[in-house]
Amino acid sequence: MNSMPSDARIFVTGHRGMVGSALLRRLQARGYTQVLTRTRAELDLLDQAAVYRYLVEHRPDYVFIAAAKVGGILANATERADFLFQNLQIALNLIHGAHRAGIQRLQFLGSSCIYPRDCPQPIREEFLLSGPLEPTNEPYAIAKIAGVKLTESYTRQHGRQYISVMPTNLYGPGDNYDLQTSHVLPALMRKAHEAKGRGDASITVWGSGTPRREFLYVDDLAEACVHLMESGYDGPLINIGCGEDLSIRELAQTVAEVVGFQGELVFDSSKPDGTPRKLLDISRLRALGWQPRTPLRAGIAETYAQACAAGFDAPR
Repeated sequence: MNSMPSDARIFVTGHRGMVGSALLRRLQARGYTQVLTRTRAELDLLDQAAVYRYLVEHRPDYVFIAAAKVGGILANATERADFLFQNLQIALNLIHGAHRAGIQRLQFLGSSCIYPRDCPQPIREEFLLSGPLEPTNEPYAIAKIAGVKLTESYTRQHGRQYISVMPTNLYGPGDNYDLQTSHVLPALMRKAHEAKGRGDASITVWGSGTPRREFLYVDDLAEACVHLMESGYDGPLINIGCGEDLSIRELAQTVAEVVGFQGELVFDSSKPDGTPRKLLDISRLRALGWQPRTPLRAGIAETYAQACAAGFDAPR
C-alpha cells in the first residue's frame, strides 16, 4: 500500500550527491510530480534561519535528508571538527526545522559507521551504542548518531513520523573517483581503468585483501528508502544492505574483470586493513517486503559504464 500521494511535495536534500540523485531517479520513476530540490548556493543547510524559512514557505509533505559532509579516511582524519559540526548542524536544522514547520514525515540517512568498531556480525540495529566507535571516523559517526537520536526523540516527544535508515557501503552512478578521497570500490575501478589504459603490469591494493565488506548499489538503496516512506513505516532505526559480503581481494578481482584489466593485483600489507568485517543484518527490512535486486557484478558493470561516459567526474 502506498501512503504517499503522487502530488505530494517531497524535499530531497543533497540531490546532487550519489544518494540524493538516486532518490530523485526513484521518485521520478514512481511518478511523483512535486519533488523539491535546492543547491547549496540556493539554500545553505548550515543556516538554521534560512532552512526554517524554506520549510515554512514550501511546506513539503515529506523530507529525505541525504545531504552530508562525507569523505574517506584522510578527509575524516584531517577535518574532524568540520565533519562533526557540519553534519550535526545539517541534522539539527532540518529535523528541528521540519518539526517547527509542522512537517509530519521525515527520513534521515545515516551510515553503518555509527556502529561500534568491533561489533558482532552481522550487525543488528540494537548494537548501536554498545561499544567504542572506529577512531578514524568518530566525529562523523557521532554526528550521525545524534541525527538518529533526534528522529527518535521528536517522534517520541512530539508524535512525528521521523525515521532513520542506516545504509551499508554504497556505490553506483555519481560516485567519487578522486583517489585521495574516494572509497575502496570506486578507487579500485579508477586504478584498474587507468592501469589498463597505460598497459601496466600490475596495480597495488591497500592492505592484505582479507577484510570483508558489503556493497549495495545506490539505486537499490533509493528503492528501499522510498519503499519505507510509501509503506508508512514509523518504527525504529533500520539497516539497508544486501545481506552478503566478500573479501577486498574478491572485490578487486571482480572490478579488474569488469574493467578488463588483466595484470597482477599486488596487496600492500603495510597499509591499514581497517575493520576485519562489516556486514549489516537486514532482517528487519526484509520483513517489510524489500529485497535488493542488483547483483554486485552487474552493478559494478553499470557503474563502470556510467563512469567512463562521465570521464570519471561525478556530477556536482
